[in-house]
Formats: sequence, C-alpha cells, structure tokens
Amino acid sequence: MTFPVVTRVVHRRIDVDGVEVFYRESLPERPDAPVLLLLHGFPSASHQFRRLIDVLGGRYRLIAPDYPGFGHTRAPEGFVHSFDRLADITEGFVRELGLSRFVMYVFDFGAPVGFRLAERHPEWIAGLVVQNGNAYEEGLSQGARAFVALRPDVEGDEETVRGLLTLEGTRGQYETGVGDPELLSPDGWTLDQHFLDLPGRKEAQVALAFDYHSNVERYPAWQAWLREHTPPALIVWGRNDPFFPEPGAHAYLRDLPGAELHVFDTGHFALEENLPEIAPLIAAFLDRSWT
Repeated sequence: MTFPVVTRVVHRRIDVDGVEVFYRESLPERPDAPVLLLLHGFPSASHQFRRLIDVLGGRYRLIAPDYPGFGHTRAPEGFVHSFDRLADITEGFVRELGLSRFVMYVFDFGAPVGFRLAERHPEWIAGLVVQNGNAYEEGLSQGARAFVALRPDVEGDEETVRGLLTLEGTRGQYETGVGDPELLSPDGWTLDQHFLDLPGRKEAQVALAFDYHSNVERYPAWQAWLREHTPPALIVWGRNDPFFPEPGAHAYLRDLPGAELHVFDTGHFALEENLPEIAPLIAAFLDRSWT
C-alpha cells in the first residue's frame, strides 16, 4: 500500500521589533519550491490555513504568520494596533525570514496588510491569490459600510464592535452563506474565540475596527498599484460573503483584466467548504506564475 506524501510543518516564533511572531511553515521536498505567504483574516489566525498547508505544503513552501493581537503571536504592552503597524510587523517578519520573492495570499484583513506590503516592496510580489480580500468600494456590503463608519468618539460604537467579538458573532462569520454547514469544522470558530477571549485581545480588535476606514481610503492607491505592476492574479471568492459580496471579486478585473476568477457558492471562509476545488487552482497558479 502506498500513501501520499505527508506535509511536514514547523511551528516557530521569531522576534520582530519586540513582537514574538508565531508562524507555521511547511517543509517541501524541493528546497527551491515556490513560496506562498498566507495572510489571514479576522477574527482568525494562521490556523485557518492548516488544511491548505497539509494539502499543498509538500510541494510548495507555505508560510503563515499570526499578526499582533491574533493567534499565538505575543505583542508587548502598549503595542498600537493599527493596520499600518500590522504591515510593519509583517514586513519585518518577511525580512527576518530572508524572503525576497513570494506569491501572496490575501484574505479579509490580509488584504489591507498585504497591499501595504506590496506598495512598499513591489519587487517581492511574484503573484497574488485573492480570496475575499476586498480593495473596491463595490465590494463592501451595507453591513461592511456601517462597520467602516464606526468611530471611537460616537456613543455606542464600541459596544457595536464588541458585539461582534462573541462566540455567536464569530460562529456566524463562518456559517453565513455556506451551502453545507456540515462541511464546516467547529474547531475554526472555537479556536478563534479562544484567542479573542485572551486578555487584551478584544481591545486590539476594537482598535483595528476603528482603524478600518484607513483601508477604504487607500483603495484608489491599491488599484493604481495593481494597474502599474499587473501581478499575475488568481481570484477565488465566496459569493455569499456578508461583508465582501461578489461584485468585489469582479472589480479586480478592471485593473487586472488577465486575472483568473472563480466564484463559489459559499461564504466568507471559502476554504472551509471549498478547499477541494480551490487547492488545485492555487497549485496550478503557483506553477504558472513562479518563473
């Protein structure tokens, strides 16, 4: 009896500007394998990519860090949680690992982190995998627009944010819009909530929520970057995403008309339900774009 190659994955911490960044890294069979940097979303962490790493990590080098305020990463007291600072730490992380070229997977919060990184270092980006990572006004649902409008000095707005940080709110982000709820593992939202309930984590998420408007303000700059650099791109999207609906996926084609687009009948966390369909697309894209 023969078995498929089992992916070996290491779990490490590295110091970046006083932040202990936790990350997962697959050990592919080839030392020169294409590199895929996996940038997670809210309210999750690198564990959201565990199944993808298991499927593709034997053939490609997959690297998934946790941001400050997420997962197993430890930020010092007084760390300012903003999207600029998340990008700073991610940039430092890339430098510490000695990466000079990679395909970047951006999902949810990973889009504003990743596009800041791309603006700073376009030479690093060999290609983009965009999965429900928004960069266009039409990709914002009414609920997302209301979220973007929240401000710390408006009475009741902080309570609105904190209402999303409950187990019910976290589970809802996974389940809304999916075709078959039985394909979802409850481990995802349960682990997310464990991290959200750690000391200081809800305060970090409140700060990021109030900073989210800075991402929408940068959409025109990110679109200009896409037009200027025209990276190879694979766009995979859950059309029933309550935050970033399907028009946000098609909008990328204005600036990247050569991008490959696939839309799935699922929700925000598309990999949870459609990994068997999405993983081969990513593999083919890595083989095609890593030249």
